[in-house]
Amino acid sequence: MVQQVPENINFPAEEEKILQFWSEFNCFQECLKQSKHKPKFTFYDGPPFATGLPHYGHILAGTIKDIVTRYAHQSGFHVDRRFGWDCHGLPVEYEIDKTLGIRGPEDVAKMGIVEYNNQCRAIVMRYSTEWKSTVTRLGRWIDFDNDYKTLYPQFMESVWWVFKQLYDKGLVYRGVKVMPFSTACNTPLSNFESHQNYKDVQDPSVFVTFPLEEDENVSLVAWTTTPWTLPSNLALCVNPDMQYVKIKDVIRGKLLILMEARLPALYKLETDYEVLERFPGSCLKGKKYRPLFDYFVQCKENGAFTVLTDSYVREEEGTGVVHQAPYFGADDYRVCMDFSIIQKDSPPICPVDASGCFTAEVTDFTGQYVKDADKNIIRTLKEEGRLLVASTFTHSYPFCWRSDTPLIYKAVPSWFVRVEHMVDQLLKNNDLCYWVPEFVREKRFGNWLKDARDWAISRNRYWGTPIPLWVSDDFEEVVCIGSMAELEELSGAKVSDLHRESIDHLTIPSRCGKGVLRRISEVFDCWFESGSMPYAQVHYPFENKREFDDAFPADFIAEGIDQTRGWFYTLLVLATALFGQPPFRNVIVNGLVLASDGQKMSKRKKNYPDPLSIIHKYGADALRLYLINSPVVRAENLRFKEEGVRDVLKDVLLPWYNAYRFFIQNVLRLQKEEEMEFLYNENTVKESANVTDRWVLSCMQSLVGFFETEMAAYRLYTVVPRLVKFVDVLTNWYVRMNRRRLKGENGVEDCVMALETLFSVLLSLCRLMAPYTPFLTELMYQNLKLLIDPGSVQDKDTLSIHYLMLPHVREELIDKNTESAVSRMQSVIELGRVIRDRKTIPIKYPLKEIVVIHQDPEALNEIKSLEKYIIEELNVRKVTLSTDKNKYGIRLRAEPDHMVLGKRLKGAFRAVMTAIKQLSSEELERFQETGTIVVEGHELHEEDIRLMYTFDQTAGGTTQYEAHSDAQALVLLDVTPEQSMVDEGVAREVINRIQKLRKKLKGSDLEITLTRGSSPPGPACAYVNLNICTNGSEQGGVLLLENPKGDNRLDLLKLKSVITSIFGIKNTELAVLHGETEIRNQTDLLSLSGKTLRVAAGSAPAVVDGPGSALCRYINLQLLNSGPQECVKGTVGTLLLENPPGQNGLTHQGLLYEAAKVFGLRSRKLKLFLNETQTDEITEEIPMKTLNMKTVYVSVLPTTADI
Repeated sequence: MVQQVPENINFPAEEEKILQFWSEFNCFQECLKQSKHKPKFTFYDGPPFATGLPHYGHILAGTIKDIVTRYAHQSGFHVDRRFGWDCHGLPVEYEIDKTLGIRGPEDVAKMGIVEYNNQCRAIVMRYSTEWKSTVTRLGRWIDFDNDYKTLYPQFMESVWWVFKQLYDKGLVYRGVKVMPFSTACNTPLSNFESHQNYKDVQDPSVFVTFPLEEDENVSLVAWTTTPWTLPSNLALCVNPDMQYVKIKDVIRGKLLILMEARLPALYKLETDYEVLERFPGSCLKGKKYRPLFDYFVQCKENGAFTVLTDSYVREEEGTGVVHQAPYFGADDYRVCMDFSIIQKDSPPICPVDASGCFTAEVTDFTGQYVKDADKNIIRTLKEEGRLLVASTFTHSYPFCWRSDTPLIYKAVPSWFVRVEHMVDQLLKNNDLCYWVPEFVREKRFGNWLKDARDWAISRNRYWGTPIPLWVSDDFEEVVCIGSMAELEELSGAKVSDLHRESIDHLTIPSRCGKGVLRRISEVFDCWFESGSMPYAQVHYPFENKREFDDAFPADFIAEGIDQTRGWFYTLLVLATALFGQPPFRNVIVNGLVLASDGQKMSKRKKNYPDPLSIIHKYGADALRLYLINSPVVRAENLRFKEEGVRDVLKDVLLPWYNAYRFFIQNVLRLQKEEEMEFLYNENTVKESANVTDRWVLSCMQSLVGFFETEMAAYRLYTVVPRLVKFVDVLTNWYVRMNRRRLKGENGVEDCVMALETLFSVLLSLCRLMAPYTPFLTELMYQNLKLLIDPGSVQDKDTLSIHYLMLPHVREELIDKNTESAVSRMQSVIELGRVIRDRKTIPIKYPLKEIVVIHQDPEALNEIKSLEKYIIEELNVRKVTLSTDKNKYGIRLRAEPDHMVLGKRLKGAFRAVMTAIKQLSSEELERFQETGTIVVEGHELHEEDIRLMYTFDQTAGGTTQYEAHSDAQALVLLDVTPEQSMVDEGVAREVINRIQKLRKKLKGSDLEITLTRGSSPPGPACAYVNLNICTNGSEQGGVLLLENPKGDNRLDLLKLKSVITSIFGIKNTELAVLHGETEIRNQTDLLSLSGKTLRVAAGSAPAVVDGPGSALCRYINLQLLNSGPQECVKGTVGTLLLENPPGQNGLTHQGLLYEAAKVFGLRSRKLKLFLNETQTDEITEEIPMKTLNMKTVYVSVLPTTADI
């Protein structure tokens, strides 16, 4: 039997129960069994490192993957979902180096690779338990038991196979290449790794002279921010086509040569130098100069210390003369190779070791870390007279993504995969992939591919997959191994593991008489391993060959936008090189999740809430929906805010749950009161004649159609807003408008019809939302399924909602005309509600008439057909429809948005403002239609102008109406009070309060006494009650919005300032809310007089009913015998006798001071009285609390100037 649903729900606790249910019945594995023989949907999971805890970026990507793979399963596919672990590489080694204090290769050698790798192996899965726990708690269904790890021998063997295919195709070569190099990790990085961590840094900026051999009085001037590269200088380079000058430095008396366009880099004033000669850079080609240092003077024999030319020299920075250290700069290397200063086989001039320290060749700075040596090199240059200017320069510089230390560029012997030759093929294959969002494919990823460089795949490290190359001592003979069997055959040894400690000692006999071949020492870049995961996770081609061939490329992958230069790239390069096709068909790229202040999330700064604490507080469904319903799914960044998760819970999940609870309540009522069992059979249900039933069923089917289209296109970011909107349609419209029907007040037959409609929608919504909110949908389904007629069930297994296929569109239920009509009705009702709110007329108080004006008679007919709902929802007596607004004397007027336009137009604002106010109603109507208008030569848009309706008295307009409009209709509401209607409103108010009392007392008998009398006057000035929540504590208070009446009115900024001052709130950004709506700058605060506002810093206090009167004791003031001063005009005011309640009570002296302040009479003496005749004076003996709610009369004592 269907279970009663509790009024309150603890979402996280209910989710824990669902997790137990899934575990008890092994639901995920059962899903996989059920779909085993269905078409395959292939998904690749990018492997994370388990050396760190999961963060919001992992949770986001995991949620996207879970939604899409659940959707694919519920669309009739079999989806293998294997979790992967990245186990090798720098992240692991860096942790060990830090823990054990390892500083370089020497320390590893002392320790031994066996022990070092054992240490690495021990921490690889350090946080795997936390990963499994978090991923499971998030509701993600993925297979941890059948996972893949990059350290499995089978995985590593497939990586060897991939490499051998590349080697056999001639795509692997050994070379010296200038690469980004991490001195902290003692290894080169790939180009895409080096782009992952740029920082603004301050480096030395030095201008150095290079005297010409032909005339040592004349020097070329070069600029650099890396003085440590100057000892390795072998050439200078100029642009052959740019204009250069020989000048005389007036102050220093030196003759210098540099690019003419760069003179401002050295000289502020033209009088500081004299131009002696102008010539193109080509004239400098071949000129010899005196070296800075003599460490590598022997290179002069090969043409070193010569001026070279190349167009890469630019006029945007430096002096137009670039110093060349070919083994520390990619362009330097290329240019020096072009001019034969260096050869491919010549010994590198690279006097820096793997730890970034100078070697013995640089005798003056041996052993110094290069960045530390900068200051010593600058000092030496100054002593030698070669330093012209030294300062500092701030620029963006790459840092190691793992150790967070500056990278250097350094030539290293590396093994490369050729990529540059297949750029066109990469671009072609990229075009075959479907990217969401599309711009990532074209822009970020496409641009990266266009500039793709050969990929350095080797790392001088230990914990990784060894590169399977066995070479002779002279590298003339090379054997590439592609499998464990091949290595066993050639080495004669049994092989069970492929890590360095297991195979480095194995040798292969030379076939060329070169003795034995030994394995090279390098291991693979871990990106090579993750790029190989499509093949390696299934041990291809050694196993599962046919299964892989049938399932490649993958149907879907998803990761963050940072992977455009990481995993996405390596997948594409290897798939293109191996098979000539892309590795995936569809990819969703998410943006980055940042802290609420826009900074990167940082454990050190503690600038974000712990993910598990959020899940335990609000539930995984709320977190999932918050992340997916944000810009981050469009590859934009998201500033994570806990309030956003809370709002999803409050605004989406709770109303949805309440609609479900209301349905169950009325099913149980039907059983109890009518002794009728509710069972739903989709095949026998009758078509409803009720327009709202047809409407909500049509909306549901339109949503299903939209869902199918958008999910097929992987546009999750369009789906969630529609799902969220439908929850609002269901709870705030359908259920609200049909409460009486659902409660059986219109008869049993109509009640059953409404219940069948609501059940159909709730069940369809659960099935549709199951991939997004797996917990809540399961919770509802477990109860709802008990109400399904067993004879109508077609699914074989209905234990879990996640076993069911997604609903398909039932076209016969879609009625666009009804959807359009109800949409117009909703528009009218919402406009009417805005007017009521603006005039602070509660819905309980009936109004005489609503006038709906629309130019389209067909639209008015649609509204007419739903007139009864407008009358009921807006509590009006009569609906009048018209196409003629002139009949009601209405015209448009405009007000400029001062803040927006003032900032943009500056001096022109005043003239434009005047012109805006003079625009005719006809001009403004055209503006309403087009969205743009030209005023005083400036094109203005909707955000620049606020439109308002006014009533033209001369045209017969009347002030009985209040107007509001949107793009669909103009609504007039008759707001004139009528006693009978006021009485009815009071009666409703009384009934409402009695019902609340009944609920509070849980149905106990009530004895009610009604009394009639005059209530005490409220504060004379507009005021609001406050419910303030800061730092986890709540307090109440009152704020006067004006004082005296008509003066000193508060806007939102002043209101927040006063709250901060009175209630002692420090350094906090406040949000002020009325009900659920946050108050904005344009809100008329006076319209909120008497209301309770919620003030929040952090989580907002719960919505509470206002007390109906001021929270604090108060008195009203009436100024008697004098006018106010200090630019004040009002003579009536209000004073609070305390604020907050019970605190800061006024004394008699304080009362006199504050009364004088209100009326601007601080320089005058006052007397206070309880009557206008001034006979009952308020003295110090009278207790202040006895004055509460009384009027105090303020008499100003005369001065001699008055007499």
